[in-house]
Amino acid sequence: MKQIGLLVSILLLAGAAAFVVGCRAPQATTPLPGYGKGSVPSYAGSLPALSRSAQVPALPGSRPSLGEEIWVVARTRSISEPHDTPVPGQGSLVIEEEKGKHVPLPLKHTDVKATIQGYIATVSVVQQYHNPFEHKIEAIYVFPLPENAAVNEFIMTVGQRRIRGIIRDRAEAEQIYKEAKQQGHVASLLTEERPNIFTQSVANIEPGRAIDINIRYFHTLAFDDGWHEFVFPMVVGPRFNPPGTTNGVAARALARQPMQRTRPGNAEAGRAGPNGPHDAPGTSDQKIQLSRYLRPEQRSGHDVSVQVDLQAGVAVEEIACPSHRVDIREHSPAHATVALRPEDHIPNKDFVLRYRVAGDRVKGGLVTARDERGGFFSLMVYPPAELRRAQRQPVEIVFVLDCSGSMYGKPIEQAKSAIRRGLDSLQPGDSFQLINFSMSAGQLGRQPLEATPLNIERAQRFLANLNAEGGTMMIEGIKAALDFAHDPGRLRFVCFLTDGYIGNESEILAAIETRLGQSRIFSFGVGSSPNRYLMDGMARIGRGAVAYLGVKDDGAAVMSAFFDRICYPALTDVAIDWNGLSASEVFPARPPDLFVGRAIMLAGRFNADLPRQLTITGKVAGRVVNVPVQIERSEMPARSIASVWARTKIAALTDKMLNGEESLGAAIRQLALDFNLTSPSTAFVAVDSTSRTSGGDKTVRQAVPVPEGVNFDRAISNSE
Repeated sequence: MKQIGLLVSILLLAGAAAFVVGCRAPQATTPLPGYGKGSVPSYAGSLPALSRSAQVPALPGSRPSLGEEIWVVARTRSISEPHDTPVPGQGSLVIEEEKGKHVPLPLKHTDVKATIQGYIATVSVVQQYHNPFEHKIEAIYVFPLPENAAVNEFIMTVGQRRIRGIIRDRAEAEQIYKEAKQQGHVASLLTEERPNIFTQSVANIEPGRAIDINIRYFHTLAFDDGWHEFVFPMVVGPRFNPPGTTNGVAARALARQPMQRTRPGNAEAGRAGPNGPHDAPGTSDQKIQLSRYLRPEQRSGHDVSVQVDLQAGVAVEEIACPSHRVDIREHSPAHATVALRPEDHIPNKDFVLRYRVAGDRVKGGLVTARDERGGFFSLMVYPPAELRRAQRQPVEIVFVLDCSGSMYGKPIEQAKSAIRRGLDSLQPGDSFQLINFSMSAGQLGRQPLEATPLNIERAQRFLANLNAEGGTMMIEGIKAALDFAHDPGRLRFVCFLTDGYIGNESEILAAIETRLGQSRIFSFGVGSSPNRYLMDGMARIGRGAVAYLGVKDDGAAVMSAFFDRICYPALTDVAIDWNGLSASEVFPARPPDLFVGRAIMLAGRFNADLPRQLTITGKVAGRVVNVPVQIERSEMPARSIASVWARTKIAALTDKMLNGEESLGAAIRQLALDFNLTSPSTAFVAVDSTSRTSGGDKTVRQAVPVPEGVNFDRAISNSE
């Protein structure tokens, strides 16, 4: 068996080792190969010798604190096959005692603390695990994060000891975790399955032990019609995988048997039997297994707390949380804290917090940071007032409604309400089409119809008869919406209304990239926990915008806001005069179009003095306009802004890979290693090397609630 090599733990105490930037290793430790810049040098022999003068290369923005540990690995040259443990879901952990028999093991609590400064959020997520059984366990936990989260810090806490994880090439991290697990070390591994889906594995949790996992990430907030929006997703919804898919996301349900209470420390008391839970039949060959969903009558012990410290920088006019019950405490006009109420602690829907600042925001928000690597910035550009001075030309609206089983009930009724309002908002000279899809696609007419009262009434009747059932062959909806001839006399807007519960996101985004033509896609995410990675990607690649229709939102009002937006022409062909900023590596490289009520976000690097004003250039209804924008400048720690920039670049490179540019995968890997970020090809790993546990452990799997408002029977049967 290959040896993991030498595991050396470093305890940081006052007056002990000196740490400079990214940690200077004390004597008698081995340097961590490939750390700062991600290089992986070769090693001769099976166990490298200790170095008395080696230093761990700089780890930007990730310095250990006093009383905190890191660990250093000297490993052999070869790396065996990747860690291939099946990936389960989110919620209550379930341990496999025997094939087909399972015992509930609660993930006790998830604690979320966020700080918002302007439009940048810093979020700390602590997952609290414990083992009440008489044998060791391995816990595996799949959970969602925002699709633009730059995960930059990972700490495992065992008792009073804090062990800081390190970023590695994913295959190497998985191998380190696997071998540490086999040798009895407590170890943890964090991998990214999708930009919004992550897997946490924790090995060798001994009976009675508690282990906390702390994840920290940064991300920018969305801006919509004067409101900034912070979202913390809590549950991964069930996904449909088209036939032939192997890289999808699959799930199963727990059987219809009541859960038996277990006595702490007694594994036998919870064995599956007449009163115990077990797996529903069926297996899946998908890469990601979202394990088992709790039935409506079942409940896990996992709960969540959320606290947001809002530091807007300017006076806040209004704060709203449409998803949850919260307590709001105002400290000053620009500062407030928002806390989730204890009675609303079940993690079965996205936490959505919105705030609006006072006054007319027409300035651009420029947030900057500098470190030894240079300057980084994030820029939010708000739409200029000039957009409201011109009226739109006739449009062709294509409404595309997801009628799959997961949309049954409240979701499809909300979506129908939105489309009804859309049909009533059409003007003479417009045209429209109405498309529905589940396993196949259907449509109102062979060609788009003129927006006459008779045709609109016909569409309303067609809409009323649509029902939600079956799987989600979204590619059929994409083809039906984008493959017919474009009317050059009208702007075409395609409105996709869906929860996005599919496992083949890359196929859908690639199809949009190929088939888009002159169309623009406006995606509407429906429900309490939509697939925001897919919805945002459809709008971004489709050169449109995204909106979300939560369980408590008014579908008609959301669609009215869309029509208010397209009543005015967009600012197209956007370019920015940086006025001496010496901006470079700005992403996205092609700025999106600016629509009324929506801001665009750019991230880049700079190496000059900051200007007081930028100039936006673009076209409005074919006319070139130059709009000077006054800049509100603020500074933040380099760690946050540099991470946001790197994550934005990774997203841009990932979009390019949709065109078949597979070679960019190496660039993404290197960028993630350089900036200490998770990515599809990098992962965090932490090992407690001070001791070893004995005996084998049993793998933990999880059961999760279906998202609020989703019909269990129709959604889960279609995802199995």
